Amino acid sequence: MRQAIMISPGIIEYRDVPEPGQLNDDEVLLRIRKIGICGSDIHVYHGEHPATPYPVIQGHEYSAIVEAVGKGVVKAKPGMRATARPQLVCGVCGPCLRGQYNACQKLKVQGFQAPGVAQDFFVIPEDRLVIFPDTMTFEQGAMIEPTAVAAHSTRRAGSMQGKNVVVSGAGTIGNLIAQFAKVRGAKKVLIADVSDYRLAIAGQCGVDGLLNVRDSSFEKGVQDFFGSEGFQIGIEAAGVQASLDTLMKYVENGGNIILVGVYAENPVVNMYYLGEHELNMFGSMMYRHEDYELAVEMIASGKILTTPLLTNHYAFDKFSEAYEFIEQQGDKTMKVIIDL
Repeated sequence: MRQAIMISPGIIEYRDVPEPGQLNDDEVLLRIRKIGICGSDIHVYHGEHPATPYPVIQGHEYSAIVEAVGKGVVKAKPGMRATARPQLVCGVCGPCLRGQYNACQKLKVQGFQAPGVAQDFFVIPEDRLVIFPDTMTFEQGAMIEPTAVAAHSTRRAGSMQGKNVVVSGAGTIGNLIAQFAKVRGAKKVLIADVSDYRLAIAGQCGVDGLLNVRDSSFEKGVQDFFGSEGFQIGIEAAGVQASLDTLMKYVENGGNIILVGVYAENPVVNMYYLGEHELNMFGSMMYRHEDYELAVEMIASGKILTTPLLTNHYAFDKFSEAYEFIEQQGDKTMKVIIDL
């Protein structure tokens, strides 16, 4: 079968490797159909991801067809559409024992610290398998993973019912977070970015407020949109120092800040300001199984829109060209899909 492996930053080799052998009782063989390239993958491509060694087989957001199942598998059969969580956890550390396995002390993520799905066939255990209905396309299936990120991060923010929310960063994750904030009952949602293209896509997905911080100051944009109410929840999805600073400065005292973006360099946090304004700052690490299931439900029901986010498709043997396209068209790119 075909396999793509990044041997060093920016260098991808294609290999012909044996197909997986006999399945264990609890295993599922997937035939990979679509792979999405995400912001973290791009950090890996540039050698800027803080937790990825080389060589690495990328691919962690994907859709597939169930090709075969082990004799103990009960929730899947050949022909079903599926994806799976890419988290490898120890199951015995404190976080795992309390159900917070997404923050496992020994967490490895397929596509980063463990081999990903950039190959024709991939084996996963049934407990990480997520089935999605035939009414969803394989493109939508490849968007389940980033939608699960949005499901989890908005859950980390606490109740959003009746609250005003600002999302900083209108890339794929920021867009989906803004959509999920609306699903979770936010009163008004404002998304901020420096790209009119990305903001226009957010508008197509039903996001209430769009703010280009190159054209207007963040303070004025917030005042114009929320008025005297301000905002109580800020979600940082850009991975940019200035973005974090601005959210902390303007969120309502006692408000919540959720960190989702991956930073190429460690950001500086004004701890004095954090304490003086009694802000609550939360990290958000990936997702749990229920977030995947909720993502499927929301996409299938049409409450979360993914089609406007699809920018381009590339064949499997054009992985490098896909990254070059993102490099050249970054400000006009949302989700690039690899077709197998």
